[in-house]
Amino acid sequence: MMRDLFRLRLAKTSPFPMELEVGRALGSRIFDTQDRPFLDFISGIAVSIVGHRHPRVLEAVRDQLDRYWHTMVYGEHIQTPQVRLATLLSAVLGPGFEQVYLVNSGAEAIEGAMKLVKKVTGRRRLVSFRKAYHGGTHGALSLLGDETYKSPFRPLLPETFLLEYNDIASLDFLDERVAGVFVEAVQAEAGAVPADAAWWEALTLRCKSMGIALVVDEIQTGLGRCGHWFGFQAYGVQPDVVVMAKGLGGGLPIGAFAASTAWMQHLASHPMLGHLTTFGGNPVCAAAATAVLEVIHDEDLVAKASVGEAILRERVRFWAMQAGTPLRLSGQGLLLALDMGSGDKVQAMMQKCWSSGLLVDWFLFNESSIRLAPPLNISEEDLHWGMDALHKAWKET
Repeated sequence: MMRDLFRLRLAKTSPFPMELEVGRALGSRIFDTQDRPFLDFISGIAVSIVGHRHPRVLEAVRDQLDRYWHTMVYGEHIQTPQVRLATLLSAVLGPGFEQVYLVNSGAEAIEGAMKLVKKVTGRRRLVSFRKAYHGGTHGALSLLGDETYKSPFRPLLPETFLLEYNDIASLDFLDERVAGVFVEAVQAEAGAVPADAAWWEALTLRCKSMGIALVVDEIQTGLGRCGHWFGFQAYGVQPDVVVMAKGLGGGLPIGAFAASTAWMQHLASHPMLGHLTTFGGNPVCAAAATAVLEVIHDEDLVAKASVGEAILRERVRFWAMQAGTPLRLSGQGLLLALDMGSGDKVQAMMQKCWSSGLLVDWFLFNESSIRLAPPLNISEEDLHWGMDALHKAWKET
């Protein structure tokens, strides 16, 4: 009955949804309506960063529900969850990020950052990279790094340009006409492709010399997933704006972009109310996000992401050695991509994994790789169980 209504009444994003009928979720597992468990190696695309229904996040949400849900549009009333969250984010981001603007999603955060860099620089050109994903709203779509998903919706924003990721020569395009460059430290949807250190340094220096705002998209890579609080911190560089969402709310919808006080002031004058959101920083979501940050800190999940990566890499290395077949595992922390060589093989393996109780997925711009992105607090026992199931599917495929 529910499956029929799902097919009839809910708009879809593809002709082939997973159709897992969810009954409940807890920790690293999702249970269907027959209470069959599925180990979650997707995290809702990097969202359930501390697992499902973490007790501290649940407690924070319940406490805030008993206080207030919404009182006024963002930025007018002093709401403790918003202030606490912004303060914690500023601390983990480090110097140069004194102020945070809270929104509802990653795409909204990108939209706000696009407006901010245009306002600060007085320029109009925006640059991103091929195979980048920055969101699906009309403005964010203009930065998308693949024409397949853009062409049906043109015309998009003018003066948006794509360069090659990890290609130093293409950086010559960046000049005094460019307002901002939008970039991921690990290109998530390309199949977890990390930035080359030399390219990252060259990009940073080019932006600085040309007065271009460097905007780092940490929507998938942030909050410990790549073994640092934020992916850019692995490179020792200082961006101008950082954008985040997904794991920030631990499953509740919230996003943010952060910059210096001097930069953020541009959104509050000439004109006043230069950027608005009704539900941004919803106090219930902000309370959840505050608890998420505290859990990541207190449970040392940034370090655990690196430990988890080491376990997965060792398992894959051993498989390859046993089979005498090279296997490529790219990415950082617990944002990894296992290259299977073809999209057909990935789809076949995914079906076998789902049948055995393991949830894995593919990448938007890399259909030949399997996404491995479990919650950061997944147990080592569950990591090994998941890799056993994946190994079995690989051998059968």
